[in-house]
Amino acid sequence: MAVNETGDCLLMVGFLEKYYLSTMYSLEFILGLTGNTIVVFGYIFCLKNWKSGNIYLFNLSLSDLLFLCTLPVLVKSYSRDQWAKESIFCHSNRFLLHANLYTSILFLTFISIDRYLLMKHPFREHFLQKRKTAVIVSVAIWIWVVLELLPLMHFLVTMAAADNDNCLDYASSGDPAKSIIYSMFLTVFGFLIPLCVMCFFYVKMVIFLKNRSEQNSSFPTLEKPLSLVILTVVIFSLLFTPYHIMRNVRLASRIPALNVSVCTQNIINVVYIITRPIAFLNSVINPVFYFLMGDHFREMLMAKIRQLLNRKRTNKENSDTGR
Repeated sequence: MAVNETGDCLLMVGFLEKYYLSTMYSLEFILGLTGNTIVVFGYIFCLKNWKSGNIYLFNLSLSDLLFLCTLPVLVKSYSRDQWAKESIFCHSNRFLLHANLYTSILFLTFISIDRYLLMKHPFREHFLQKRKTAVIVSVAIWIWVVLELLPLMHFLVTMAAADNDNCLDYASSGDPAKSIIYSMFLTVFGFLIPLCVMCFFYVKMVIFLKNRSEQNSSFPTLEKPLSLVILTVVIFSLLFTPYHIMRNVRLASRIPALNVSVCTQNIINVVYIITRPIAFLNSVINPVFYFLMGDHFREMLMAKIRQLLNRKRTNKENSDTGR
């Protein structure tokens, strides 16, 4: 019976990797690429006056596009269960995957800070609201995440030596006793601390709005920024928390000293696999924030589209008249 149960668990893992992961990543690629491409081109061709929030949102979109470009090969490999022999693909894919995760978290955190400062300093006199500061912070975020993820390459090298025919996930490869230490580091510094910062500024927004409403009852313009930051925190938590919990549980279950049964390990792995594409749904959802939080971005984009359509219509009318 134990053998059959173990076999069923292994079949479930294979089924999820072949059908669930390939399907989810395909949808994320199609929807995410469409949304983020529109945003990138919209920012480049429509936005003339860049502000601090626009810079963070633009970098967030670039991070998403880098990750999305790795998905077609990943989908092909999962669906066919055939992986490239070169370890460079596996290393670069896993690195970009985690880089997108943690740059997204940090950029969303600074967007929340920017929203709070915009409420408190609507004329952008605070130094954190300056474009130069936003550029410096964005560069610092990219450098920090790259440095933060460099140890990941060590664990991926160990994985490649263990299985040349497969590109195992970080939590399923290497020495779990050592990997879990690094995973906890990423969880604390890459996820929990930014989450606490976001919650801190959310509380400050609530206090600010409460004090402002007591002073002036007709102050409705701050409701939208507050709602957006609340939405950011909720989505942030729902997408990223299950993944970080299950990644650490998956690593802990593989530690030999804990004597976790093979089937239990595979059940944990099944739940972990389910959380992985959910965490990266942020690449699909992030473009929503460009339309909601980007200063007049939606209006400028629609105006540009109308301008192009009118120009095309005029050219066609002139062409018909010339005939």
